[in-house]
Amino acid sequence: MTSENRPAAPQDPQISEDDDAVNFRTRKWVKPEDLNANGTLFGGSLLRWIDEEAAIYAMLQLGSYRAVTKLISEINFVSSAVQGDMIEMGLKAIRFGRTSLTMRAEVRNMITRKLILSIDRIVFVALDEDGAPTAHGYSEITYRRDRLPGRS
Repeated sequence: MTSENRPAAPQDPQISEDDDAVNFRTRKWVKPEDLNANGTLFGGSLLRWIDEEAAIYAMLQLGSYRAVTKLISEINFVSSAVQGDMIEMGLKAIRFGRTSLTMRAEVRNMITRKLILSIDRIVFVALDEDGAPTAHGYSEITYRRDRLPGRS
């Protein structure tokens, strides 16, 4: 078969390796313990994964181990995943506040290439040792270095 006769690889304009819609990605494999009574991915499992990944991303961006979830806006479930599917969670910082970081989230099924859910706003707040909001001093996303302080 010549290259002219080969079918083109499936293209999805919503998914791109160089897509700047997200700047932090992680992947999960859907296992039996992640399923609901319908045999599809349980929303609670997915939200736990998103919150955990968002916390890691917020800690990296805010330069503090003390960052907590302040708000998760409306969650729009569009499709699902089944056992054996791989999903990709993507996060993008969209705003730095004085004490906070706001990000957007998208989750896609890597097998079906469909959007599973989107969240317009997830807000994390940096806290001081007493648990009060504290200024973090950042206004830009970091890609090249880890802002987390070392532990002694």
